[in-house]
Parts: sequence; C-alpha cells; structure tokens
Amino acid sequence: MGKLLERRKMMNQKFSWKKLLVHLVLFAGLGVTIFPFLWMVLTSFKTSGEAMQIPPTIFPKKFITVAYTQIVSSLPFARIYFNTILSTVITVVAQLLFCAMAGYAFARIKFPFKNLIFILLLSVLMVPGQIFLIPQYLIIQKMGLLDSIPALFIPNLFSAFGTFLMRQFFLSLPEELEEAAIIDGCNRYQIFGKIMLPLVKPELVTLSIFTFKFAWNDFMWPLIVNTSPKNMILGPALSTLQGQYTTQYPMQMAGAVMAVIPVILIFFLFQKQFIEGVAQSGIKG
Repeated sequence: MGKLLERRKMMNQKFSWKKLLVHLVLFAGLGVTIFPFLWMVLTSFKTSGEAMQIPPTIFPKKFITVAYTQIVSSLPFARIYFNTILSTVITVVAQLLFCAMAGYAFARIKFPFKNLIFILLLSVLMVPGQIFLIPQYLIIQKMGLLDSIPALFIPNLFSAFGTFLMRQFFLSLPEELEEAAIIDGCNRYQIFGKIMLPLVKPELVTLSIFTFKFAWNDFMWPLIVNTSPKNMILGPALSTLQGQYTTQYPMQMAGAVMAVIPVILIFFLFQKQFIEGVAQSGIKG
C-alpha cells in the first residue's frame, strides 16, 4: 500500500513538472507575442528623441500625448477613420451576402459544371493577390472611380476564400432539413434565408471577423487607387507620415494604436463565436 502511494506521489510530481513546463512555454510565447504591441503603445507616449535613443528604452521618462494631437492635426483623421469604417462595413456585409449565397449554391444546388467552376474558384486562392492589381486598376479607371470611396471596396465585394468557407459549413448540415422544408412547400430562397442561414450564425461571425480584419488592414490596393488624403484609409494614411530623411516614430505608433483598437474590440466582443466557427470549420466538411 505504501509503495502504491509513493508511486502515485511520484506520478503527480512528474505531472506537475510537465504542467509547469507547459505553462512556462506558453508564458514565453505570450511575451514574444505581446511585446511588440506593448512597445508600440509605449513608443506612442515618447518624444522623438526617446523613440530613436540608443540603447533603446522601454518606458518613456514621461508619458505625453503630443503624438496623438500631432497626428490628428496633420491628417484629416476623422475623415480617414470614417472612410475606413465605411469601406470595411460595406465589404463585410457584401461578402457575407454574396459568399453565403455562393457557398450554399456550391454545397446544395446541382447545376452544370459545378465542380469545374468551384475548382476554378479555388485556383484564385493559389495565385498571389498582387497579380490582380493591374486588371482591377484598369477596371476602376474605365469606370471613372479612381481616387474615390467606392474604389476602395468594389474589388473586395466577393472573395473565393469566403465562398469556400461557407460551402464547407453548408456541407456539414444534414440534407434532411432541406427535404423536410421542400415537403412543407418551401422554395430555395425560403430554405436559404429561413433555415440555412440561422444555422450557420457562428460561421457567419467567423467570416465577418476574417473579412473585417482584411478590409481594415488593407494597404496595397487603397495606396494605389486613392492618392488624396480625404479618400484614404488608415493604412496608406499612416504611411505618409514616413518622410524621406526622418520618420516621426511616436506619431506612427500613435496612429497604429488608434487603428488597432477597433480590431481588438471586435475580437473580444465576438471571440466565442469566432472560436466556435473556426473549430467547426476544422472538424466538419
């Protein structure tokens, strides 16, 4: 009996050491992940001299908000923020609508060359997005929308990734639901809107978070298509703070802090649905 208790005690000690080691590794990973964010926030409260000081200092000698007032005064920040929010909201709503409909069609509706069209759609994901910049620019130019707000979101109203994601979600639903709805006299639009969409709410939230993050942080396309500050979004606008010979690092960090706050809030508000949607997408389909 005594030997059995000693063996259990040794097993508990080994388990505790393993658990401690796992937590130490996790804390180390957390530190590596969160340190750049903390550095950005702390640098936004420094002076230009402190931000470029060698050896660098982590904490400012005195917390000042000059960088925040300077960035608001040097750029039409309210207009830029509004442009970013407007472009992001339209992109998210459009992709939820179009990708959900396309994903449902590929998952549930039989039509000619469905598999071939879906393969061609997936091939878009295998090509770098920079390849589409020139054709998209020429299309926007011929539409007469260069340097305008619609030019920011028109190419992003639909995505192959969102369609693939929604197709996998719809495939995970049992076909008996549709069969019962058809027996009750529902058409395709009623089945899609009243039965299928409510069942994939966590997945819609997941897609909306992915799309929100992409649209909010978009840089290359808005930088090319819009040149005037009044029609810019946050990413390209913050890049204009970098001069040819000097860079105002506190101002850039202050702008980055103001830009990242909505993304963090969105994630914490919908983190439960986000985790559920990602877990289901990895298990089913």
